[in-house]
Amino acid sequence: MTDRPQTYARVTALIERFNKKGVAVTEATRFAQDLEWDSLTVLDFVAEIEDEFDVMITMNTQAEIETVGQLVDTVEKLSAGA
Repeated sequence: MTDRPQTYARVTALIERFNKKGVAVTEATRFAQDLEWDSLTVLDFVAEIEDEFDVMITMNTQAEIETVGQLVDTVEKLSAGA
């Protein structure tokens, strides 16, 4: 099991590279609405997350993730199952 605050910190560090608008990132930050990411940015970001955490996020799972907090929870769950 991983440490959720550590996972959150790693995820937000990766977001910063893609955060072109300089949005203040919180658990409730939404990728599409707040960060205004298009589908290509999302794909690039998901690839970074998968590499960083050595997990595989399916397209169905991606479609359910709207916020940073949901992503952190998903990464935690996938990492625990590895």
